[in-house]
Amino acid sequence: MKGLLTVFCVASLLTAPSLSLAHPHFNKSINCKLPSGAEATVSYQTVPSNEAHAEKAAVGSFITPRNPSLTLTTQVMSGSVAVPAGQYTIGVIKNGANDWTMALYKGTPPRGAQPDMSQMIKLDSMYSSAMGTAEHMLIDITPGEGKFEGKAVLTLHFGVMYLAGALS
Repeated sequence: MKGLLTVFCVASLLTAPSLSLAHPHFNKSINCKLPSGAEATVSYQTVPSNEAHAEKAAVGSFITPRNPSLTLTTQVMSGSVAVPAGQYTIGVIKNGANDWTMALYKGTPPRGAQPDMSQMIKLDSMYSSAMGTAEHMLIDITPGEGKFEGKAVLTLHFGVMYLAGALS
């Protein structure tokens, strides 16, 4: 009996730290009606921010952590770019060390391979690294400000990366 108690205590000590460090990741969906009348739905998982992956990405590559999606019921505009109704994967394109563009890919990109960049829809977007740090990815649709005043914007916050892309 004493041996069984010892085994239980040792097993508890070994597993307790991993249980206390574990934390959940949530599947989230956001639904809203845009000023244009289009219905928009964002679905994603709150994955941990892995900025090292983003830093290592090649210039011109499309990055999408776990394929967050945007579904639109009707066409919207992003600046002068038309975004037809449909389901898209939300991601970012690396333009340089501290320069990113928010982009949409129709459907789901091929696993483990770069999607056809000619199929990418680059949103009228702005990038900032001065919005604080998001330890887990956060995606939302919010009212715009600054150059996006009066428009709806799709926002993506991942580590210090913060992008806003117009959807009107």
